[in-house]
Amino acid sequence: MQSGFWSNLDSFWRTLQSYSLWSVALQLLLIGVVVFWLVRFLQGTRGYRLLKGIFLVLLIPYFSFTLLRNVFDLEIIVFLYERMLVFASVAIVVVFQPEIRRALMRVGEARLFRGTASQIDREIDELIKSARFCSQRKIGALIAIEREAGLGGLTDDSTRINADISADLLNSIFYPNSPLHDLGVVISSGRIMFAGVQFPLAEAGDLENDLGSRHRAAVGLSQESDAVVLIVSEETGDVSIAERGLLYRRLTLESTRQMLGELLGGSTTSPEVLTALSSKDLV
Repeated sequence: MQSGFWSNLDSFWRTLQSYSLWSVALQLLLIGVVVFWLVRFLQGTRGYRLLKGIFLVLLIPYFSFTLLRNVFDLEIIVFLYERMLVFASVAIVVVFQPEIRRALMRVGEARLFRGTASQIDREIDELIKSARFCSQRKIGALIAIEREAGLGGLTDDSTRINADISADLLNSIFYPNSPLHDLGVVISSGRIMFAGVQFPLAEAGDLENDLGSRHRAAVGLSQESDAVVLIVSEETGDVSIAERGLLYRRLTLESTRQMLGELLGGSTTSPEVLTALSSKDLV
């Protein structure tokens, strides 16, 4: 049994030596870059959890069984696992078709350029003014700010605005009994592009039961895109931010400003920094 293992290891080493060292290193580097980009692209989304589940449940056992197939006579298990991987691949495409479509949409709509820091600061100022107005009057608000990935696929049935970011305009959109106040607003490239946008809702188990449809929509959108979503609760007036599937609740206006600056200003923000900025709850 051990002789078979060492024989396989020796055969693998001889095969590896037949290739150019630089060629192997370059290919491994390219594979590592693609895997790193894929993990970072999907982090915080349902697709990330799917990728992690596939890796833990299917790929690791398959490679382990393949490596030890001759040592422990695992030919039948490897054969069955190979067939299961084929069926699993088909099932993943069918079951997760909406997530795959949105992921491809995000790749196709990736933004290459962003505004300057001063422009972003002015946009944040208007968002904070609107959040203060809505919070003081307990007016519900739901605002998604695009980053690298566009949200064009969600705006087919919405109302096109295409106006500069203005607190007064946002307040009029979300004011009670206005035609567009119940749904979301999409901000793109420093402009209010769409209103009356229906965001995808997070699954029931992702949030606490006391949170309403606005918070579920905010988290749902943040799970499927890299957008930053600003929420004002109609019931309590609390201000929250959803990003990468996480909901930062009951923020002060100052911490909201700091968090938006971190998330929209191009800096890399760790969960620890965002948690420190959050005044009370993190879901």
